[in-house]
Amino acid sequence: MELGYNADEIASAITSTVHAIGLQECYIRPIAFYGFGEMGVNPLKNNVDFAIAAWRWDAYLGKDAASKGIRCMVSSWRRINPLTLPPQAKCSANYANAALAKIEALKAGYDEAIMLNLQGMVSEGTGENIFRVKRGSVSTPNAAAGILRGITRDTVIQLAGEVGIDCHRIDVSREELYTADELFLSGTAAEITPIREVDGRPVGNGEYPITRKIQQVYSDAVHGRGKKRADWLTYV
Repeated sequence: MELGYNADEIASAITSTVHAIGLQECYIRPIAFYGFGEMGVNPLKNNVDFAIAAWRWDAYLGKDAASKGIRCMVSSWRRINPLTLPPQAKCSANYANAALAKIEALKAGYDEAIMLNLQGMVSEGTGENIFRVKRGSVSTPNAAAGILRGITRDTVIQLAGEVGIDCHRIDVSREELYTADELFLSGTAAEITPIREVDGRPVGNGEYPITRKIQQVYSDAVHGRGKKRADWLTYV
């Protein structure tokens, strides 16, 4: 997909959009798509359009999610296989897979779904990556699990190392969700959200000391508290 703009031009357009709408906080969604033209499964003859949306988006998983944690279920829908669609691409088609799992979870009375891959290993949430804490060590499914390699995921891995928490990219089984001391989700919208229950089973003892520590250093970084992560920020 030839966007017609380079990374610097897109970044500048995002900054201009945020400035123009005048919100103190907002979610930003740049999106490129094949626009008007020939109908069919071959989009290559159509022009590529590029849009930037920004709007206020309060707590994605609920106003108490960050403090009290959320209830999750393991979905019956499996995460798409890399031989079917590229799961590491933030592609709109992939969200149909996530939407089915999300709807299933909501209708069952849960806040979010956790998806397994075709091999039965943990992949991710419907719009977030997942982390497991056991005996003070953090682990998260590796790229081969069919995850989207989120920027927030990479941020958590880096920040965890900086505050002395071991973090590993490994296979995580379904039963390891049930035996975790802590579980949490990460994502641009979800930020760092603890999971208090999976499939009706409480996670750990209901305390989230590692999650809270990562929540704090993440919040400090993205809100520009201190100068340590100033290079991560773009000022508007």
